Amino acid sequence: MNHSCLTLAYFQGAVCGEKTVAVRIDNSSPVGAVGKMQRKSHMDAFGAVALTAFAVHLAFNQVVIKVTGGGFSPVFAAGVRSAGAVLVLLLWMYLRGVSFRMPRSVLPWAILSGVLFAIEFICLYTALDLTTVSRSSVIFYSMPLWLALASTVLLPDEQLTRRKALGLVLAFGGVILALSDRTGGEVSWTGDLLALFSALCWGGIALLVRVTPLSEVPPAQQLISQVLVSAPILLLLAPLFGPLLRDVQAIHLWGMAFQVIAVASLGFLAWFWLMKQYPANSVASFSFISPVASVLMGWLLLGEQVAPSIWGALFLVAVGITLINRRPRAA
Repeated sequence: MNHSCLTLAYFQGAVCGEKTVAVRIDNSSPVGAVGKMQRKSHMDAFGAVALTAFAVHLAFNQVVIKVTGGGFSPVFAAGVRSAGAVLVLLLWMYLRGVSFRMPRSVLPWAILSGVLFAIEFICLYTALDLTTVSRSSVIFYSMPLWLALASTVLLPDEQLTRRKALGLVLAFGGVILALSDRTGGEVSWTGDLLALFSALCWGGIALLVRVTPLSEVPPAQQLISQVLVSAPILLLLAPLFGPLLRDVQAIHLWGMAFQVIAVASLGFLAWFWLMKQYPANSVASFSFISPVASVLMGWLLLGEQVAPSIWGALFLVAVGITLINRRPRAA
């Protein structure tokens, strides 16, 4: 899955402290161009349904990545997805009149973000090829844990409240529990560790958005810079990971099209629109749904064996993420 949108949600008053971080969203950005609805001061029924649907959408994408792996090697699939997303986003930006230009001072950070993006998806796609959706999702979606820990250590203005500390402990316990379980179907230390490293790379991208000039770049440019930089890296490295094609069937082609159009490009443009309409801390509070839905879909759609310890790990990570993202009530 792509995560530029989730990164913005975590930063705008959620994971990284109680004050809102300036991530520019204006009329030149996709969210500004998509619609002119007045920004909401609270979550309404439409927003709750839309955000829940998007979280489930991301969870389903984990299943799609796993299934698509039957036709394409993992790294090649990630490269094709990024390349396809570049084409869709360029067309969308052209039709919408969104600027392609990026300040020169931002370019080094955009490139670094794209490199981390490539490493992240090498790890995630390979992890999903080696282990189950259930296991990898619990570990991968622990990203807010690592982001909150790094922010507390590296950013002086971040305060470790009791609530956040409890969330960190619970989420960390969930990750340890998931890693310690070696029962069930596909179990791979390599897959588990790659999923963990993927989460760390995601957190690294999130920190870049927080502390570098990338925070001043409209979301569409952040997103396209990541896929534009990552596409050639992934495609060039793909042959090193084995044959590019496996037993390609129609379902694999449909799965790839779904990832390119419904997730990596247009799906996230819709999310950016939601980010403009609703408070960021409210948006981030829906993030726990994706790991829960991923485990359920792996179990229901793929027939994965989910050990009791994985359900327990899922509970700890989901509650931990909720506590980390929860914004304290105003006094």
